[in-house]
Amino acid sequence: MASTASENPNKALTSTPFSDLKPPLSEPVLEALTESGFHFCTPVQAATIPLLCSFKDVAVDAATGSGKTLAFVVPIVEILGRCSSKPKPHQVLGMIISPTRELSSQIYNVAQPFISTLPNVSSMLLVGGVEVKADVKKIEEEGANLLIGTPGRLYDIMDRMDVLDFKNFEVLILDEADRLLDMGFQKQLNSIISHLPKLRRTGLFSATQTEAVGELSKAGLRNPVRVEVRAEAKSQQLESSKTPSSLHIEYLECEADKKSSQLVDFIIKNKSKKIIIYFMTCACVDYWGVVLPRLAILKGFSIIPLHGKMKQSAREKSLASFTSLSSGILLCTDVAARGLDIPGVDCIVQYDPPQDPNVFIHRVGRTARMGREGSAIVFLLPKEEAYVEFLHIRRVPLCERKCSYDASDIVPEIRSTATKDRDVMEKGLRAFVSFIRAYKEHHCSYIFRWKELEIGKLGMGYGLLQLPSVPEVKHHSLSTEGFTPAEDINLEEIKYKDKSREKQRKKNLQAKKNKEAAEKQKTKHPKPNSTSNAANTVTRKKTAKQRRATQTVHDDDEMAREYRLLKKLKKGIINENEFDELTGTEDLR
Repeated sequence: MASTASENPNKALTSTPFSDLKPPLSEPVLEALTESGFHFCTPVQAATIPLLCSFKDVAVDAATGSGKTLAFVVPIVEILGRCSSKPKPHQVLGMIISPTRELSSQIYNVAQPFISTLPNVSSMLLVGGVEVKADVKKIEEEGANLLIGTPGRLYDIMDRMDVLDFKNFEVLILDEADRLLDMGFQKQLNSIISHLPKLRRTGLFSATQTEAVGELSKAGLRNPVRVEVRAEAKSQQLESSKTPSSLHIEYLECEADKKSSQLVDFIIKNKSKKIIIYFMTCACVDYWGVVLPRLAILKGFSIIPLHGKMKQSAREKSLASFTSLSSGILLCTDVAARGLDIPGVDCIVQYDPPQDPNVFIHRVGRTARMGREGSAIVFLLPKEEAYVEFLHIRRVPLCERKCSYDASDIVPEIRSTATKDRDVMEKGLRAFVSFIRAYKEHHCSYIFRWKELEIGKLGMGYGLLQLPSVPEVKHHSLSTEGFTPAEDINLEEIKYKDKSREKQRKKNLQAKKNKEAAEKQKTKHPKPNSTSNAANTVTRKKTAKQRRATQTVHDDDEMAREYRLLKKLKKGIINENEFDELTGTEDLR
């Protein structure tokens, strides 16, 4: 295998072939690399593989798309291949933990050609979306020496099964380590690590090493070698950029009521490209996933939604469908922001900037991978312009892109669609409310100032018929300027296009009317000396000042209750649907 740089035209690679690494890789692994089309190392692979193979712990900080997966898969296979005796079925020798099902599945698939070189070692993918009992049964019957999966499922399996033996455990890898901690897996990770012997190799891999990762590395690594691989900077930009030189990032500043029209204009002008569009919440993906395909101007476009609240089978189908396309659009949340290597992605659109600024780099890293060209654009409101300088300081340079003044106004068509299908109207309201709540939780709250959010313009951009009456609007003076309610429309009369759903809705409405009628009848003929009458008498005797004071206390209690529920929502104790139900906003009317 030649080792000259001239025979390696890909600038993302070094001139070092895998066959030149020291200590040398085994012949079966080198053959598997060649068969998979890997000849030269990327910088992170050239730096990391020799360290892990030489019994060193590593903390790796490298730009997304730099080849980190092979940087830990190859050493794991080498380490397990050196085991002197054939492992027993339930002896766990290695483990790879990543934050999402999709990333774990991708790692598992990348690893298979290399694990197959080890005749006595079996691997198993452990992620949510399938019954945990099925995983337990499979491990009991077949065993597993290398576990690849998400923290929640691995923790569950280890908690349920005594049959697994970790005495001869060799290597632990935490991929996207910062995200593992951000997603609240600290408890599960600590429990998993407590089951493993201290004499092992450990690798932490991430595009953004945070303080939290530093704390985790102190607990799990013994004198780790820090590997930091930076992207080659563009000549007229910063000395060291956190993004590849082949990636061009822009920002587009526009008012909230124009955002959706600018997005559609961008899609049309890049119709032959493969695009990923990121939204803040699952509800937003659901809404735009229904609305965009119904626009006449986007007829014929392949538009695929993907978010964490979809069933696992639907998530896998969406990802597989988009992967197979040469051009098309993936609408998603940050579930698809980390580590996923989707071939041929030309452009990343961040319709909503991420709550966590560290995720920005991971999102744009889905394009311009392994030296290929790519572009990205983030939509910003005028009051969010400071985000550009904030990213510049963090070594993520952005160029300005002007609004397209010939963009068609799609809002009237969205509103028209909402009047013809209740599903569109309700999904729009849910998306709008979920966005407001998510905006409130921005990590950069001094840039994304929630109390300055212009919900009137935002509602127009979403194509809402009316602004919903929700606590965030009722209790705060958020600007409703710029919103024009749809005229001569009774929201109650808007029907579902789906006939079965409409039939059920009418049934529910009738039941509600019957209940209200019964309550009214009770009020007309109350029982003598009832508690409610006594309460009403007391209320009537109060002065206006006393009644206002009572109402103020009631409002404060309601706000405190909603804040407690919001904290539960953030911690994952309750989901968004439960939150809506408990705060009385599930109907959004």
